Amino acid sequence: MWQRIRALLRKELATLLSDRRGRLVLIVPPLIQLLVFGYAATFDLKDIPYAIYDEDRSATSRDLDAGFAGSAAFHRVAVLDAETEIASLVDARKVLVVIHLGPHFSADLLSGRTAPLQVIIDGRNSNTAMTTLNYVRSVVDAFNRKWIAAHGQQGSPAQLETRAWFNPNLESRWFFIPGLIGVLTLLVTMLVTAMTVAREREQGTFDQLLVTPLRPGEILLGKALPGFLIGIVEATAILLVTTLWFRVPLLGSLLALYCGLALFLLSAVGAGLLISALAVTQQQGLLGAFLFMVPAVILSGFATPIANMPLAVQTLTYADPLRYFLVILRKIFLEGAGFDVLIPQLWPMAVIGIISMALASWLFRHRMY
Repeated sequence: MWQRIRALLRKELATLLSDRRGRLVLIVPPLIQLLVFGYAATFDLKDIPYAIYDEDRSATSRDLDAGFAGSAAFHRVAVLDAETEIASLVDARKVLVVIHLGPHFSADLLSGRTAPLQVIIDGRNSNTAMTTLNYVRSVVDAFNRKWIAAHGQQGSPAQLETRAWFNPNLESRWFFIPGLIGVLTLLVTMLVTAMTVAREREQGTFDQLLVTPLRPGEILLGKALPGFLIGIVEATAILLVTTLWFRVPLLGSLLALYCGLALFLLSAVGAGLLISALAVTQQQGLLGAFLFMVPAVILSGFATPIANMPLAVQTLTYADPLRYFLVILRKIFLEGAGFDVLIPQLWPMAVIGIISMALASWLFRHRMY
């Protein structure tokens, strides 16, 4: 049995790797995407356009404005003279935040009262808005500390003392790039496996497999192993780039990481073979792969937190293997998590893989005869 499977495995790998362009497609695009995403995709804001609407026009209000103008994160684009000018700037996306100081701002501070400060933020992108609000708060906190020290007031307002666990420098790249290992590995694995049976049917060689001594289960296993092996190699290459080039720290166990990778690939290969068993042509297999991958990436929490999704959509994410693998990657990279912490993420991928492989095997047998 194993000799026949090895022969089929060699035949599948030879088909995949014999074409020079096919080899480039497997290796070059994922690495290019990794580099592009690694450099271009970031959650940090380094140039926040803002406008100031200062009704007080005092030395105190100008001192606060100087805190924003002197910050590397902010870039002032307008000084407003009327409240009616705010809406047009925000609607046109010319500014991300507007700082509004009332006419009694300095008078309230000098009398010891709390001075209201209005901050208007473009909330169309909630993640960007929250990040911007944190930057605004840091500038205002610095102004408050300076004011208290200069005027010798007794006591002090509550101050936030922040300590970032797992990512001391708050590098968004440390959070983002490990997730790319899962996304890009899923992409390559799905493209390889979703077209394998469809390719045989389209080229007319599927009937030749039926007259060989190979049983349906052995053929299915021979079709699954190349995608599994290529996924391991692909993930390893991306892992090396992540740790050696981008210097993302890997704090956890490699054994735990590859255990999670194996279960993830089991579910991905199962889904790919399920699509391939349904497809008649390679074009159908390719379309089916993208129909699976796009929702899988969106529902995984890669870009949008799952907690922010509607409850019905959150329920759908439990059927997405990428959801669990992203948690494993980020916990191992940044938290140094072990098997005991990762078990709730490991067993769902095993269940998804077993179910998808069983369905693919049933469809494979059903469509053979």
